[in-house]
Amino acid sequence: MANPLRGEVIKLYKTLLYLGREYPKGSAYFRGCLKSAFVKNKDVTDPEKIRKLVDRGDYVIKELEALYFLRKYRAMKKRYYDPEE
Repeated sequence: MANPLRGEVIKLYKTLLYLGREYPKGSAYFRGCLKSAFVKNKDVTDPEKIRKLVDRGDYVIKELEALYFLRKYRAMKKRYYDPEE
């Protein structure tokens, strides 16, 4: 019987892989860290523990989105506002 959370885990991996393309240290670095994190937890079978790991992954997604938004905001601010402000 397949784990019902398998689809969520795959979706999380694909989303993180997509977001990692713009990571400041490079996509190859992010991909390596992402793969090692998923391989480290590949033997987890407890649904509650898997749920906690998926929730942690969702938190990482939100943090990455905030990081990218802040980077874009800083670039726009630097471009359009006086440095004296």
